[in-house]
Amino acid sequence: MGEEIRRHVLEDGGQRVALLNLGCITQSWEMRDGTNIVLGYDKAGDYRQNPMFLGAIVGRVAGRIGGAAFILDGTRWQVDASEPPNCLHGGAGGIHTRLWQMETDGARAVELRLTSEHGDQGFPGRLDLTVTIRLENGWLTYDMAAEADHPTPVSLAQHSYYNLAGQGTIWGHHLRVPADTRVVSDAANVATERTEPVAGTPLDLRSGRTIAEADPESSGLDMTYARLAATEESPVILTAPGGREMRMVSDQPCLQAYTGAYIGPLHGSAHAPFHGLCLEPQGWPNAVNHPAFPQSIAAPDAPYRQCLALRVTP
Repeated sequence: MGEEIRRHVLEDGGQRVALLNLGCITQSWEMRDGTNIVLGYDKAGDYRQNPMFLGAIVGRVAGRIGGAAFILDGTRWQVDASEPPNCLHGGAGGIHTRLWQMETDGARAVELRLTSEHGDQGFPGRLDLTVTIRLENGWLTYDMAAEADHPTPVSLAQHSYYNLAGQGTIWGHHLRVPADTRVVSDAANVATERTEPVAGTPLDLRSGRTIAEADPESSGLDMTYARLAATEESPVILTAPGGREMRMVSDQPCLQAYTGAYIGPLHGSAHAPFHGLCLEPQGWPNAVNHPAFPQSIAAPDAPYRQCLALRVTP
């Protein structure tokens, strides 16, 4: 596959999306007026140092695996403790760091493929991953698939940070999340088995609130909404103060919402805390350690699939 980072640009209706084969990264998403609505770096090579996972597809398992270990079918698997003592986003050398094979289809689509071998970052089984990204009819879609030769946990997440104004903080952005439950995390932000209803709290975004209203102490949010029902008729909706709107449709049961408290300048960027909102549809967090949670296990007779669709207007 070589060591060259490849870049491809999708175009549709005046919008342009730049993609890298390094980590399946979405480098930029430019609107008709030239506003870039995702945080990124100007140079493709800068993403070799990407501690905030800007724009990447993360996994094999998004989020934190408590103790960087789990038991599957009676066998204990120790995975990379990339955030000691836990594993974050599949390990320090996870799929977000790899050069994927890239096949382009003009200005509308690109297909990226990667094989993660048995034992990669400590995970069991060989995993063949395919991500197809399209920009067509106003929708940016990520179709993620994986086939395994041995049962293995898989829960991918697309990890772009959105700022629909293109600059400044996201406190004034309005967010609607069609989910009535959140997962309670411990002090290290590892998901516990507890869930709580969001009703009656600032975290209830079913009718929508600004980020400032959802986080009145401005301490930063990094939390999981569960039992997500983000359909085309009832999507996640993010709206900038100027009126630009993003609709998110997902088939995943959970949504991680992170307000970027630890974002900082890097590679010449002017990034700063709370300058981007990361919205990550995914499976139940740390499910491999919580049997009561619905599991996301790929196996020879059970391939993994996730579909994410985004539409931004105007």
